[in-house]
Amino acid sequence: MTNELRQFGNIPVTAATIGSLFPSLTEKNKKVRWLEKHDEIIRLKRGLYVVNPEITGKTLSTELMANHIYAPSYVSMSTALRYYGLIPETVYETQSVTIKHARAFDTPYGRFSYRSISRGAFHVGVRSISNGEFAFMIATPEKALCDLVANTPHVNLRFVKDASIYLEEDLRLDMDRFAKMDPDIFTAYTAVGKKCASIVTLLKLLKHKQRD
Repeated sequence: MTNELRQFGNIPVTAATIGSLFPSLTEKNKKVRWLEKHDEIIRLKRGLYVVNPEITGKTLSTELMANHIYAPSYVSMSTALRYYGLIPETVYETQSVTIKHARAFDTPYGRFSYRSISRGAFHVGVRSISNGEFAFMIATPEKALCDLVANTPHVNLRFVKDASIYLEEDLRLDMDRFAKMDPDIFTAYTAVGKKCASIVTLLKLLKHKQRD
């Protein structure tokens, strides 16, 4: 059984997929429950599991899990900024964005939260990152910053000075790398995303930094 489960690596799989390993069994769900009880598979949510990494020898990816727990979605906001090394603080939940309703899931691997975004804004500034064995969807640094501003209550960047204080003092963002961000992604976001006025202010700050 261990060898059969190993084929899934660190990719989240459904109960039906696991059950397909036992074509001769009529009560596949009982087998799935047995595997969970014996810690061979670990439940992320109802009907979705990962194989115990002690069996596969593969390190689990919270980004990959986030994509599968609630789809379609991509990793964003503080989680993505931390992934790129743009902010210093540890992020204690995996934050994502989805076109569906906002949700949160508590799992053995931490909390996964999802904020809602319009369909028009969903595909702006999103990339796939692959390590050769699997790939996951994540916001570009620019999109992650836009999503964070748009989904953080009471953040209203009316003036360039407000934006500078927010980035430097509240987020402690790497401002040298901010100055190298792509203004086109901010521009595209202002046409379809939330808090457009605040994003425009971020864009003004970015262009000011790029002129210096």
